[in-house]
Amino acid sequence: MKSDAEELMPRLLPVECRASAEELDLKGPPRNPQEYLRQVQLEASLCPEVVVAQIDPKKLKKKQTVNASVAGCHAAPMGFCPSLGWQRQQVGHFSDVRQSITRNRNHWSSQSLDDNVLMPKLTDEEGWKRFCLGEVVYLGTSSCDTGAEPALDYSKVGFPPFLSIVSRLNQSTVLMVLETLISWFEEREFGPQLGRWLYGLLSCLEKPLLPEAHSCIRQLARRCAQLRSTLESQDDEKLPALNLLICLVARYFEQNDLADQPQ
Repeated sequence: MKSDAEELMPRLLPVECRASAEELDLKGPPRNPQEYLRQVQLEASLCPEVVVAQIDPKKLKKKQTVNASVAGCHAAPMGFCPSLGWQRQQVGHFSDVRQSITRNRNHWSSQSLDDNVLMPKLTDEEGWKRFCLGEVVYLGTSSCDTGAEPALDYSKVGFPPFLSIVSRLNQSTVLMVLETLISWFEEREFGPQLGRWLYGLLSCLEKPLLPEAHSCIRQLARRCAQLRSTLESQDDEKLPALNLLICLVARYFEQNDLADQPQ
């Protein structure tokens, strides 16, 4: 008699039931195609319909290696939080910038670079720090304010995130450079050149975000909020840039738990 499974499953190939289970040797090789199909059929009938895996929770607990941080941002000190209207305005402007880059990417990426623009290789993290931030900031030979340095000496002040440069970066490079600069920012102060590159790279970061991109930009927002909490004055020149980066991560990239709530 056929089992319920045999009755419900569609038959793709006809199988002649000349041999019973007792006559077939499941351990030996089949002698013809019909016998092979019958062996497969019998082996399938011996499998239980429901299989329950025996899992030892203690072993799984020892092998957990992923630590995901869901910590929020430092709350803005009184008077340091931007208004909701300002945040919406920045998100709208940022969206326009991204759309413009997308529309004109082919044009900008086809523009010739100056001979002194030597972009580092993908894996050269130190080279990217030097390229983006310049020797003055990267080597710590001066303050983050590089206005006194020669305007055209990009080896000193770093190359700006020109559209002709960032339009050449694929998503792997955008994310790698972003991670590199954010990691550097974790232990350094904030400066205008760093802010320009962070904004430029975020403008090129495609949605939907990869998991590593989520972690990266959340790290950026938390670092900006932490630094903001140490500012002594609302007139500090770093405050608008820090608020902007927090706003873009939270509002545009939808990390809503990190968003500033107007006071």
